[in-house]
Amino acid sequence: MDRRAFMGAAALPIAAGLAPAFGQAAWPSQNIRMVVPFPPGGQADLAARPVAQSLEKLLGRPVVVDNRGGAGGAIGNTAVARSTPDGHTLLMTLSSLAVLPEADRLMARAVQYEVDHLVPIARVLADPTLLAVNARAPWKSVADLVADAKARPGVIPYGSSGPYGTLHVSMEMFATNAEIRMNHIPYRGAGPALTDLISGNIQALASAPGVLKQQVEAGTIRVLANFGAERIPSFPDTPTFRELGYPDVEFYIWAGLFGPAGMPGAVVTKLRDTMKTTMADAEVRRVFDNAGSPPAYQDQPEFAAFIASDSARLIRAVRKIGRVEGG
Repeated sequence: MDRRAFMGAAALPIAAGLAPAFGQAAWPSQNIRMVVPFPPGGQADLAARPVAQSLEKLLGRPVVVDNRGGAGGAIGNTAVARSTPDGHTLLMTLSSLAVLPEADRLMARAVQYEVDHLVPIARVLADPTLLAVNARAPWKSVADLVADAKARPGVIPYGSSGPYGTLHVSMEMFATNAEIRMNHIPYRGAGPALTDLISGNIQALASAPGVLKQQVEAGTIRVLANFGAERIPSFPDTPTFRELGYPDVEFYIWAGLFGPAGMPGAVVTKLRDTMKTTMADAEVRRVFDNAGSPPAYQDQPEFAAFIASDSARLIRAVRKIGRVEGG
């Protein structure tokens, strides 16, 4: 585990509580901007919109979702990490949060932000990714796809949310363990990648259940496998990679709310309390359940500990994958 990126994660609640107050004005004193570092249609966007609507009602100020995609999520993550820590700029981001600084180091690039530049507020969703293919593709199973990929190395195109983003890492984890090579096509987010999967411009995509469910029901895509440790209620007939003989292929795409480090402790506390109310709201839970991504709420202390452990696992996976073409 990289100490610069992750040792601060568990201490973030303490650091936030020691932050100096920004004057005496009541918070929020202006509109709140919730940055989603991906285009509409992906897991972070799915998490952000019901949460933003609830926060707006509870806080009495507009909460504007700002989709700022690019670089696998790094552009939006960096923008919030560098923003004024007054509680009026928030971030709804994914598990790639911890991977992207490590990818910068791996690729010998300047690191744009570290995890401890952001303070966790609450986890919202936590789903295993699913491996989906175009419904017109010939593969009816993972074994079919692996056999074809071995016969045509580097040919079958798959999409991702950007280099070393959540969807890229999960697919490279699969490819590494299956000893195959596919053609990585990066997009600015899962939404555009899903559009091209449906049209047939790419042939495979790993994404969250809530992102894929409607298209599976419409018959435009087919799901072959589940990256989780066990089957999920929204896709009960989809086997896990563990069941298929790939015990090391396990990946979860979580979404959580963050703010820039240094926010006043009173603001962090109010955000935590508001998120607790939001995630208990029946309408918010109904939206997530209907999308096939049930709520997976964690308050700040549990979420910070979860980030530290999940990040360590993902960094090990990225280091094992190493430098990849298109990274």
